Formats: sequence, structure tokens, C-alpha cells
Amino acid sequence: MEIRFDANGLVPAIVIDAATGEVLTLAYMNQEALRRSEESHETWFWSRSRSSLWHKGETSGHTQTIVSMAPDCDQDALVVRVIPRGPACHTGARSCFSGPAGGSVVLLDQTIQSRARELPPQSYTTRLLQDENLRIKKLGEETAELILALLAGTEKQVAEEASDLLFHVGAALAARGVSLAEVARVLLERAGPPVPAQVPPEIEEKRH
Repeated sequence: MEIRFDANGLVPAIVIDAATGEVLTLAYMNQEALRRSEESHETWFWSRSRSSLWHKGETSGHTQTIVSMAPDCDQDALVVRVIPRGPACHTGARSCFSGPAGGSVVLLDQTIQSRARELPPQSYTTRLLQDENLRIKKLGEETAELILALLAGTEKQVAEEASDLLFHVGAALAARGVSLAEVARVLLERAGPPVPAQVPPEIEEKRH
């Protein structure tokens, strides 16, 4: 197996949040950027517009600690899983993609955070955010319903009650200024230190 760089000596690198699975950006690496990324455990890319190497976050401080790097099945693209320190996009946005670029939990988190910013008057989420007693009450109710489903419900009922509870947990967190993404990052940290980014031996031989 080997990395198949294109005619310009580049390979696309899809950068995703290791905790949430959210796609953060699409950048490009050449052999030197790949080497520096592996050695420093932070992302380095090749800027096509400036024709130069750049270390993500070198000036902004928004670095990305690499958890793992892996090529796709054709060896002509890389997935780089990172722990981001701040926004990935130069605009200040968390992701370079304007729409949801992650799974359902990421979408839920983004929706709740949006409601917390805008507080649309007819939204149930707004009611939760503005009423602490209601938030606590619903957390208790949804927890009890999940326990009952776990004891005597079907798999579908368990999944539905767990979904309800996750939503209400997300709303309660948002009311305290905490996101589900932050919780996911805590879980990732508890899993242990990042595993050094691994490049298959065949790629190492190709580079040298």
C-alpha cells in the first residue's frame, strides 16, 4: 500500500473532529507536510495559493492535534482525525463547510446551539432554555422513561427514549453554555492520550 500523490505531488486530506466525527476542512499535503504532521502530531498542509507549507494554527493558535491518519482504499486521499483547538476555518467558523458536516449527534448539537443563540419564540427548545424548572423536570421524566424501556421495552422503544433523553441533556447543557461536542471531547480525553499518527511502513519506504 502506498500514498498516490497527484501530478502536483499532493494528496487531499479530509480533517475531521476525532470526538464528534464532524468534517472540519479539506486541505492538501505533500510529502513534506505529511512528514511534519506525523512528527509533530499537528496538522501541516501545502497551500496551493501561496505555494508553501503552512502549519495550521501557527498564527491563530487554532492548532489541530492529530489522533490518527489513514489513507482511503485507493491510497489517493487521507482522513486525518484531530482534536481541534478553536475554529478550523479562516472565517472563524468551526468548520469550513456551511451545512452540517457530521452525524446526527453533531446535527442535534448544532440545532440546539442555534436555538440558544436565536431563541425563536415558538420553539420547545427555547422554552427549555428559558425555564430551569422545566429542564430539570423533563430530565427526570426522560431518565425514568428510559429506565422503564430498558427494563421492559423493545429495542425500538429503548432507542426512542434514549434519543429523547439525549435531546433534553443537550438543551440542559446549552443553558449552561456547554455543548455536546465539549462532552464528546472529554470522553475522548478520558480514553487516553492521542495515539501517535501512524503511516503504514510502505508509505514510509515510498517517502524515502
